[in-house]
Amino acid sequence: MTFAALPDDRAERDPHGPAVADASGSLDNTQLLRRVQAAAGHLRDLGVVRGDVVAVKLANRLEFVVLLFAAWRLGAAVTPVNPSLTDVEVRRQLEDSGARLLVSADGATPADRVATLAVGELRQDAGERGPRPRTESSALALLIYTSGTTGVPKGVMLDHANLDAMAEMGRAALQVGLDDRCLLILPLFHVNGICVSVLVPLLAGGSVAIAERFNPHTFFDLVERERPTFFSGVPTIYNMLAALPEEVRPDTSSVRFAVCGAAPAPAELLTQFEDRYGFPLIEGYGLSEATCGSTINPVAGPRRAGTVGAPFPGQDIRIVDRGGEKVAAGVDGEVLVRGPNVMRGYLGRPKETARVIVDGWLHTGDVGHLDEDGFLTLVGRSKDMIIRGGENIYPKEIEDVLAGEPTVLEAAVIGVPDNKWGERVVAYVQPRPGETVDRAALRARCAQAL
Repeated sequence: MTFAALPDDRAERDPHGPAVADASGSLDNTQLLRRVQAAAGHLRDLGVVRGDVVAVKLANRLEFVVLLFAAWRLGAAVTPVNPSLTDVEVRRQLEDSGARLLVSADGATPADRVATLAVGELRQDAGERGPRPRTESSALALLIYTSGTTGVPKGVMLDHANLDAMAEMGRAALQVGLDDRCLLILPLFHVNGICVSVLVPLLAGGSVAIAERFNPHTFFDLVERERPTFFSGVPTIYNMLAALPEEVRPDTSSVRFAVCGAAPAPAELLTQFEDRYGFPLIEGYGLSEATCGSTINPVAGPRRAGTVGAPFPGQDIRIVDRGGEKVAAGVDGEVLVRGPNVMRGYLGRPKETARVIVDGWLHTGDVGHLDEDGFLTLVGRSKDMIIRGGENIYPKEIEDVLAGEPTVLEAAVIGVPDNKWGERVVAYVQPRPGETVDRAALRARCAQAL
């Protein structure tokens, strides 16, 4: 299957079941299909055809989801654009992607040759409803721009087969079903927001409630109102929620779990959060080039704090040394990923694609090790490694120790040039609200743990 026909399938199976909602209102399955059909007709009238790219520069809102399915219905792809980008950055993405159309809040564009549409003008009433869409699994679906390891934005090409594989893996691993409702808080210009928070629940027959943006002070009001069963976030979000005043004790009885990804979280944060709010944080790992997710801790059963879980069913993880040879369990090396979720490649960059995908294995640039049971522990990125007097030091190991101090909200460790040692380690910490950090206590903690 491809996601182009998912609105049709949902409307046929459960015409009046809930589909998508945001602060402006909600759509059932039939209403979602009608809105998608109307938007697809509008895009077609603006010249969008099979193989084109539609750029969507919007904050989180219901229309973003409608536009995804509308473009796919026509056989076009979507490139999400971060609304916070400068005009120069937006122009670069539009030109590199070859976008036919830009949909934005105001209809403005910094690229003269790209047609524009203000989202408020998007057609909502479908005239002719048209036949069920037919889109090949090999057709480009998403073009996600990521800086990767070079700092130069590159278009990650994800086809419908990638999305289908990733969403099915996520549905199975997270045990998402008809009664589940996801609260979307991550931005939709990231692949995590699209895959985990939209495609997984909709594929499973569940529904999505969209938050325009994350606000720690109003988040639990939204949870109590929308009654989600799960949501996906990043460690910074969970740090902010864990730092809320102790008197904040929301009703979280609807929530089965929350996914924590994008960066490894300290084990202390996972335990503290679960003890306080009553539901587990399920830590996973992935990257845009692998359509969002490659490992996950189990929803049911024992989780291994400090790890980012085991491979999703259908994916393989390998750890290799600098010569590309597989290493034993417990030995650090570069993390390689293989599976149907691995990207088609970087748009217009065959040499860079060939460097990162070798014999079907995606070279992530991340460093970690597998234990005997296949659970992955990350220690950092190869490019972030600090070399002090010939010793390899990974910042994450130090950051985890610092973040375990009760007064510390977040920690970041970098290497700076040093005439004697080559590099020396420098740590930055952000105190929790109302707390003062004791430098001597931090040094003692590091001396004991490292």
